[in-house]
Amino acid sequence: MAGLTNYLRNKLVDWFHRGVAFTPPDPVYITLVSTTPTPSAGGTELSGSGFARVSVAKSTTAWAATNADGSTSGTSSGTNGTTSNNAIIDFGTAAAAWGTATHWEMYDASTAGNRLMYGVIVDGLGVATPRSIASGDPVSFPISALRPIWA
Repeated sequence: MAGLTNYLRNKLVDWFHRGVAFTPPDPVYITLVSTTPTPSAGGTELSGSGFARVSVAKSTTAWAATNADGSTSGTSSGTNGTTSNNAIIDFGTAAAAWGTATHWEMYDASTAGNRLMYGVIVDGLGVATPRSIASGDPVSFPISALRPIWA
């Protein structure tokens, strides 16, 4: 399951209903966490030699429309409010043990910043799949595996 943070919900309400300017961040940064995040509180970000958030640009080649995984043109016409990554999100190879990743989070900065979204790390069937990351492990999200939900 994925969700919006209170920060992003408030920005969207202020922009849509109150006319308060809001410029969506570009790029966004994906990180891995070891504890369950909520709308109001982030998880514990992984750390260790070589760990860093991964930058993902705002574009139709980076993110799918809501109507189909892998879509790169046109506007969204789906009904579930879900997008997915159109390219591999690659954290590289762990230079040391990073811990166990249970969730992902999206931020507007490479360090610190505002948390925007979060979700559970799942397998291809949608089953929660925590991942213990040891030194030497390659770490990435394959295409269509990261699924932010705007519902």
